[in-house]
Amino acid sequence: MDRLTPEQRRKNMQHVRNKDSQIELRLRKALWHSGLRYRKNVRNVFGCPDVVFKKLKIAIFCDSEFWHGYNWEVRKNDFKSHQEFWIPKIERNMARDKEVNEKLQSEGWTVLRFYGRDIKKNLDECVKIVIEMVCKKKLEFSKCQNTV
Repeated sequence: MDRLTPEQRRKNMQHVRNKDSQIELRLRKALWHSGLRYRKNVRNVFGCPDVVFKKLKIAIFCDSEFWHGYNWEVRKNDFKSHQEFWIPKIERNMARDKEVNEKLQSEGWTVLRFYGRDIKKNLDECVKIVIEMVCKKKLEFSKCQNTV
């Protein structure tokens, strides 16, 4: 049974952000301070990644644990009410994430996904992973440019 009235639940759900979330802002700020320049929420890249290095074809997603099914096999048993709604919804989100990854990878993109807990607890490690990927792609890009 939901503890909130339908009006209260609706108001809460309206305030769930799909961009500029706390975890996204935290990662972007750290990337910016490390000297990386990027685009955010690029709509013409499939899946509308949170952070994009378009020239290098790197797409980064900041996923919250709830909406993207972190530790799903254990967590799906946590739903006490509206299971018939929430379980298919989150499983569809997980399937969509997989579809986005596959489509972008088939188009030559590198996809990085970070859960909010990773960004909050290991921000430096997340930034390090992004920097390493950017350096790797820049190196590949320069090799391609030299052969032309």
